[in-house]
Formats: sequence, C-alpha cells, structure tokens
Amino acid sequence: FQAEDGIRDIVARLVGSEMCIRDRPYFVMEYVPGVSVTEFCDTNHLSADERLELFIQICEGVHHAHQKGIIHRDLKPSNVLVTLVDGKAVPKIIDFGVAKATAQRLTEATFYTELGQAIGTPEYMSPEQTEVTAVDVDIRTDVYSLGVLLYELLTGARPFDFRGARVGFDEMRRRIREEEPTRPSTRARQLSTTSPKVAKDRGTDPGTLVSMLRGDLDWIVMKALEKDRGRRYASVSDLAADVERHLGHRPVLAAPPRTWYRAGKFVRRHKLGVAAAVGIVLALVLGLTAAGVGLVRAQRAEALARQEAETARQEAETARQVSDFLVELFRVSDPGQARGNTVTAREILDRGAERIRDELQDQPSVQARLMTTM
Repeated sequence: FQAEDGIRDIVARLVGSEMCIRDRPYFVMEYVPGVSVTEFCDTNHLSADERLELFIQICEGVHHAHQKGIIHRDLKPSNVLVTLVDGKAVPKIIDFGVAKATAQRLTEATFYTELGQAIGTPEYMSPEQTEVTAVDVDIRTDVYSLGVLLYELLTGARPFDFRGARVGFDEMRRRIREEEPTRPSTRARQLSTTSPKVAKDRGTDPGTLVSMLRGDLDWIVMKALEKDRGRRYASVSDLAADVERHLGHRPVLAAPPRTWYRAGKFVRRHKLGVAAAVGIVLALVLGLTAAGVGLVRAQRAEALARQEAETARQEAETARQVSDFLVELFRVSDPGQARGNTVTAREILDRGAERIRDELQDQPSVQARLMTTM
C-alpha cells in the first residue's frame, strides 16, 4: 500500500469489498514492523547495559498504561516488539487483550474470568495471578512480569521454564507460588558450560557476565520477583529508577545497606574527584613516610654515635684499669717493698692471677683483658 492510500481504500482492498465496511465502526492499530525484544537483543548482541537501557523504555511504556488505569497482565517478550525509528531501537508494547482496568470499565459489557482459568502466560505470571479466584490483581503483577522479562534479557533463561516439560497447571502454580527462583548470576554461571552462546549474545564472556550480574542486578531482579507483592517494587517506575541507579553507579534501593557497598558506589560515581583526593592523600602519606624514615635514620645514627662513644669510653676505662692493676702488681718487686725478700716473676704472676679471679669477678671484660695479658 502507498502512504497516500486512504484508510477506507486500504481496508476495502483487504476485505475484498468496500460494501462490507461501509457505515460500520472499525479500529485501526499501529503496525509494528519489529521483532520480540529478546530476539532483537540477541541478534544485535546488545550488552547488558544496552539491554537495561531498552528495558527502562519498556518500563516507561508500562508505567504510562498504569497511569491510565490499565494493567497489562500478559507482559512477555512476544508482546514487546522492538522496531527501529531513525536508527534507534524503540520498544512497542502490544496485545492488551487480557488487560484489566483499575479505575473504570473498558467496555459496556462486563467480563469475568472463567472459574479454574487463569489469565496470562504461566512462565510470566505473578503468584497472585495463579490464584484462579483472585480478583485483587494490581499493578505489581506487571512488576513481577517485568522482573521475569529482565531475568530473561540478562541470562537468556526464565526463572521458571515449563517448555517441553510435562507439568500440570497445578504444579506450575505451586512452583510459581512456593519455589524461589535461582539468582541471575547463579543461572548465568550454570549456563556458561551448557550454553556459551548466552554470553556471546551479550558481547562478553561467561566469567564477565556472571560478575556483571552479581550484586546490583541480582538484587533488582529478585526484588521484582518477590512472592509477597508487598516486598516488590511498589510501581514499575520504582523498578526503572533502580535500574537507572545501577547504570549511574549509585546505590540501588534493592541492595542491603552496607557501608562498603555505598562507598564503592560513591567512588564509581566520582572517579576523578576520588582519584585526585587519593593522589593528595598518597602524596601526604609518602611525604610523612619519607620524613618519618629520615627521622628514624637520624635517631638511629645518633644512637649509634652514643653507643660508639660509650664503647670508646669503656675501652679507655678498661685500659686504665689494666694499667693500674699491672703497676700495682709489679710494685712488690720494688726493693723498698720486698725488704730484702727474693720474689720471683712466677710468684708475681701467680699472685696476680689469683687477684684477678677474686677481685674482678664483676668486671668480665677487664678480667679477660688482664688474663690475656698475664
């Protein structure tokens, strides 16, 4: 069809006869020439951050519907098509066939869910959606479905995958309501050996993918997938805001309030300022260290000088004591002292050795020097 063709002409050519639509109301929806969001991301090997940017746009669309009082109730990849507009990826949310109005009626007729029939796709249904008699489904059910979608965008798998499994609907409901899904980082690590293509589709390697998912993205996804909707994000905009915080390296609300975690986020947000501050601190530390080393060296040199002076003094004192002892020892050979007695050198030495042993016990260095001299 040409762009200038009128709506009536287009519809008439489609149905084969203009008469069948004359004077009848009809609704023309936008044609989206796109593919599912998961197929688009994998085909174009979008990184985790690029997928998160696209996911934020999806959240904005769902939030707009919520502001208009509409709950989608069947959010899944096939209902989120991505098309290119001026070379930019734009997601389009389609198929509001099972949507629910929160504040007004959508039609003149009243529709009810059949007893025993749940609304939605099992893998993407929230725990409260699986309650076939439940009527109080609110916007947080779309938060859960978006959590499943984010899980799949990041890991290539679903929290609960019933494809090819012979599982009854009651068992599906039980697992969705009772079993805790595996964390995205853990699932990515499990898939790294069986499906290496998952990391390749995200433009990275398995180890890096697991590292990227561990922490913030684990917390964000698991908060969106809480069984108790009171513990989920209160709105889709809150979920999108936390994803934006992660991309901006700010603390996410889903994270436990740890001091080191928040400090790490601060550092990543202010890399240049922190680097400059660290540089200044390092310079101060190095300067103080150099000054401290110089001071220690000076103190050691002073102590060594004092020790050497003390050693020299002790040596001089020892030499003086040795000299005085020897002078006193040989004084007995003076005729005035001997008084005519004959004193041999041997007797002098024996008497000296005895005095050295008895009198110099508390001065071992002087004792050793004299014994050597004797």
